[in-house]
Amino acid sequence: MNKTKNRTNRVAKQLKDFWDEFKQVKFGIAGIILLLLFVFLVVFEQFLIPFPEASTRWRDITYWEDNPRSVPPVWINWFSQKDYTPTEYIENLEYTEQNISGPITMQSSVIEYEYGYDVPPVDLIYRGTFKGNFSMNIVLERPDGNKINLVNKSFSSNTEKDFRISIINEANNNVQSFARRYVQNLPPRVDVNTVLFSQANGELFSNPTPLNGTYKLNINLIKMTEDTTIQDTRLVVSGSVSGLLGTDNSKRDVWSGLVAGIKWALFIGLMTSAISVSVGVVYGVVSAYYGGIVDSIMQRIWEIFINIPLLPVLIVLSAIFKPSIWSLILMMSLFFWVGPVKTVRSMALQIKEETYVEAAKALGASHRRIIFRHMVPILIPYAFASMALNVPSAILYEATVSLLGLGDATIVTWGQILHDAMNGGAVTNGLWWWVVPPGIAIALVGMTFAFLGFAMDTILNPKLRTR
Repeated sequence: MNKTKNRTNRVAKQLKDFWDEFKQVKFGIAGIILLLLFVFLVVFEQFLIPFPEASTRWRDITYWEDNPRSVPPVWINWFSQKDYTPTEYIENLEYTEQNISGPITMQSSVIEYEYGYDVPPVDLIYRGTFKGNFSMNIVLERPDGNKINLVNKSFSSNTEKDFRISIINEANNNVQSFARRYVQNLPPRVDVNTVLFSQANGELFSNPTPLNGTYKLNINLIKMTEDTTIQDTRLVVSGSVSGLLGTDNSKRDVWSGLVAGIKWALFIGLMTSAISVSVGVVYGVVSAYYGGIVDSIMQRIWEIFINIPLLPVLIVLSAIFKPSIWSLILMMSLFFWVGPVKTVRSMALQIKEETYVEAAKALGASHRRIIFRHMVPILIPYAFASMALNVPSAILYEATVSLLGLGDATIVTWGQILHDAMNGGAVTNGLWWWVVPPGIAIALVGMTFAFLGFAMDTILNPKLRTR
């Protein structure tokens, strides 16, 4: 009991001494702050993103269908001369119900939307679930008193089913008829959004002026049978800006994808680094301990691996084998282990000459016990520093492989986001919010572990703790 207590006290004192030295290294503290920030984002991911299922439904287009396509983040309104309409979700709609005739009843709701922007929304989407038969009529009452019949549509289903109406698409013909009252020759393509949210005059298309004020959306749902049900209705104002980091060309929220990718970046980096450094440390110690012909053979093997061009090999192997996060981690570990070997070997050669190692040999300790009990533990501080420095390389290689389309498409990684951005022409189309944030995220994580690694290296290397 006392022995265990003494060991615990000794470890606690060593940790305290290490922390006292570590906190003197400013960039080490910066690394800890950044790491805590990333851990916070991982732990509270579900509460920090507007789409909690982003990790599992990143490739599910139905999950993102109500979002606007390829729009910038909401905060550009702070810097832009024009005000863009943000995306809004209007739920918990209230209806009044009245009987029309026999089993036929009508549910009515009036949605008031305050519009005070320069650039109109991309779409208005009305959706919900129903069972039975009903018809829908939606009329827009503008601030200038004009009314436009937007939607007339019927639905029928014997089972519970979702309905989704893109009001902008449904209203195309009626909006053109409205526009002809003021403009004789309509352009080949009528922008329905502009007509609905602009002042009605002869410059409706040549120089449209926003019509700000309160818009009323009058929704009438006529149920044909008593057992017809309509539930969970909501209106989505699909804005011209959306979210903290905008959307991509598949309507996915970039902020949700960025946060969802943090855990995979940390997992890939830490797992690859832990496996490769562990192998490298043991390899270097074994090589130094045995020496002679064993050392020569092991060093020749090391030289072969260190001279293999890693990225081309990773690309070829990723193309041959089924893309998987585990196969990628194993492939990177297969080549990353060479990093710490030379330094570990030189340190192990010194440890090998220590008196406690010689004493262990004299007492008949096995080679394995000497290596893993007396030599490897001395190198653990260096191993942790090396692990921290290796994490950025693993994350960067994964991003490169994914950028080339050879990553694991079943998970959300920053490399996958950049790959989609490249295929979607983000750079040529000016969608900077799709490219810059993942790049900054990769740089920040790399910088975090570089700070931690250099701080630990400054404190622990080349010092060796001896007994």
